[in-house]
Amino acid sequence: MRFLPWPRALRGRVALSFTLGALVLSTALATFTFLVARGYLIGQREREAVRQTYLDGAFLRNQLATPGAPVDEILTTADPPADGAFVVRQYGQWYSTTLGVDPPTVPETLQKHVRSGHAGYVLTEVNGTPSLIVGLRLSPVTQFYRVAPLTELTDTLNTLGAILAIGTVLAAAGGAAVGRWASHKAVQPIHLVAATAAQIAGGSLDSRLPNTSDPDLAIIVGSFNSMVDTLQQRVERDARFAADVGHEMRSPLTTLVASVELLNRHRKDLPPRAVQAIGMVSGELTRLQYLLDNLLHLAKADAGLDLTDASVLPLGDLVRHTLNRSGHSADLLNAADGDGRVRGDKYLLERAFANLIDNADRHGGGLRAVTIRPDGEKLLVLFDDAGQGIPLEDRERIFERFATSRAARGSSSGTGLGLALATQTLSAHGGALWCTDNPAEGARFVASLPLVAP
Repeated sequence: MRFLPWPRALRGRVALSFTLGALVLSTALATFTFLVARGYLIGQREREAVRQTYLDGAFLRNQLATPGAPVDEILTTADPPADGAFVVRQYGQWYSTTLGVDPPTVPETLQKHVRSGHAGYVLTEVNGTPSLIVGLRLSPVTQFYRVAPLTELTDTLNTLGAILAIGTVLAAAGGAAVGRWASHKAVQPIHLVAATAAQIAGGSLDSRLPNTSDPDLAIIVGSFNSMVDTLQQRVERDARFAADVGHEMRSPLTTLVASVELLNRHRKDLPPRAVQAIGMVSGELTRLQYLLDNLLHLAKADAGLDLTDASVLPLGDLVRHTLNRSGHSADLLNAADGDGRVRGDKYLLERAFANLIDNADRHGGGLRAVTIRPDGEKLLVLFDDAGQGIPLEDRERIFERFATSRAARGSSSGTGLGLALATQTLSAHGGALWCTDNPAEGARFVASLPLVAP
């Protein structure tokens, strides 16, 4: 026998537990009520039938006391129960007030009991109708049996059983409704904690659980909010530290860049080995400057991006401008379905797209195409490169800070922060960034942003 699986969800288990509990209790109560009512009604009917049998037996005893009294004529003057009968056995001969009741109707066990001089009764069926047969001995040679149908009692018990069955079903339905309500109340705090945790994970470090008067939940709320306070303080402290370090490094870095530029202007007066060394230093200073800018922007993003004053931007114009500033032709952009508009910070989005373009140039063999296309309530920006693609096992890891693909994808001169910064920027704008296969060749980075309705 195959049973239904137990629900995995907490709400389902709570609701099902209430339903089963209500069903079991209501069934037990209905069964107990039916048995008690049935026993009481049948007992009352038996006592009434025995009392009436003694009265009818006394009448027949007086009538049959006359020697030679005809039993058939005496039974015609008797008053048997409605739809029932009187049955008399005298000198081994059977007499009945109806033709439908014959001697086999009276069970043999009851006949032996009555012949022994004891009164008795039995519940049986007579012609398919539940009946109560009560018997007593009128004389050593005469036995009297009263056959009373229990149709009315049976109908009453059937009606009572139907009412109790309906009550059981309604009680189970009520238990299911209460269980559904109770399960909703039980998991509501869990959903609230999950929603608040999701907001915090999305960068909203100011989110907190509301205070509650429930003493059982107050400890959880207090501990959760205290944990978030500690986390926020640590994130803000780390962001301030990174920002302070970045700002402190700007001055010596600017001095170094100016010194190297001065040396570059006098390259012709320097020996070849010095020129080579200056070229290497200049390249590393450029990389260091790019790394420092990304670190400062990451620190700003960790502290929380303020997008309250974000404006509505035409996405196509923004991507086209970013391509031009990155040294690429705007012909690489394909926006045949319309540019669409997004809401966000122009500078931050431009830097995120610039990082994706730079990633294609540095590690993907060069940018091949940029495509803008709608996707429901989102706008997708597809950056296709000409590299060898990214293995499946690296497609999540490359978005971590200071992470690069284990596979060779061209130059390794990147900082490992560009994709992390782009991911965090798009996430703050309600979008996302992921990597997939390029249908032609290479890797495809997909940036999604919410579409602003016209």
